[in-house]
Amino acid sequence: MKDQENISPIDQYVIDFVRRLRTEHNLLQDDVAAILGTTKSFVSNAESNNHRAKYNLRHIDKLANYFNISPQQFLPEKSLSVE
Repeated sequence: MKDQENISPIDQYVIDFVRRLRTEHNLLQDDVAAILGTTKSFVSNAESNNHRAKYNLRHIDKLANYFNISPQQFLPEKSLSVE
């Protein structure tokens, strides 16, 4: 089974939000990696549906601080769980 088939809706939501922030602020994956204190390859893998690497709460907190927004903005208003 491919990793992309296992990506949860909440992970995809966060990935899309971070990618949108990155592009709106004309940042490269290298820039996001510097903000997070990680590598460009981690950011590339986190934004890819083909890898298991995903953003965690510490990453969200660092990005929220950098963009001067609430960490809550990285999450949807309602649950995305599918039963």
